[in-house]
Amino acid sequence: MTWQHRLVGDRVTPFTDPVRYEKGGRKDFILMLGADAKGYDIAHQLVEQVYEDTGIRTAPLRGIGFTANKFATETFMDEIPYKRGVEPMKYRLDLLAKSSRAHKVLERVAQMADWGCQRDGRGLGAAYIDYSDTQVAAVVEISIDRGTGKIKIHNVWCAIDCGVPVQPDNVVAQTESSIVYGIGLALTERISIKNGAVEQSNFYDYIVPRNRDIPPMYVEVIQTDNRPTGVGQMATPAITPAVSNAVMALTGVRLRQAPFTEERVKKALAPAPSGARPI
Repeated sequence: MTWQHRLVGDRVTPFTDPVRYEKGGRKDFILMLGADAKGYDIAHQLVEQVYEDTGIRTAPLRGIGFTANKFATETFMDEIPYKRGVEPMKYRLDLLAKSSRAHKVLERVAQMADWGCQRDGRGLGAAYIDYSDTQVAAVVEISIDRGTGKIKIHNVWCAIDCGVPVQPDNVVAQTESSIVYGIGLALTERISIKNGAVEQSNFYDYIVPRNRDIPPMYVEVIQTDNRPTGVGQMATPAITPAVSNAVMALTGVRLRQAPFTEERVKKALAPAPSGARPI
């Protein structure tokens, strides 16, 4: 099996950290974070940068490059088993069999979510990330109001292995906050530009999750003797691909553009015009 990922995007590091950019041979590492399939048993991988100068200063979002790149990699990793007629969770677990820590977090989160249990009108989606040697796996449970296009997240399960958890309660708290950020980025948080200016000005038109939008979150810290690694934002990039994968499981439709606003979801679920070619 081989993996090729070609990423087109504007540079981040020249603006945010020009010294590191020059010392790194003028390569933008922030743009590329998470573009590989680390953890999976894929021997041959090629990840490429194609720079596009948009003229807009870009900067890291929470989750840095992982947030965008893992949306691409983890939804694609979900599409392969559908093409092969294989159950998605089994496919991932098989690819992670040689990475014991990765396999354990994904296996555990599947157990937490009772993955094999059918839910009427609901779908489950999973995502796995090796984020700077912190192992994270998440499962989300969603439903969709087809009339409005609104996605509702009912539950989120997350297993995390950050080596020795120095303060386990803080690890759980940080992971919960990462999940909340991920929910916002998956469903509502969007910046639009008109006549060269950002249209949103405050939280009444840049919509972040409110208390009413936060589902039950179940976080389990898997303790190991490995060196401590980060927990500050490791679960954030897992939520968007997990939601997309859950929508695919529920509807057979793949959402490819985040956030999954009601308008976008409703359009994606609309019946194709007669005679139209499938996308």
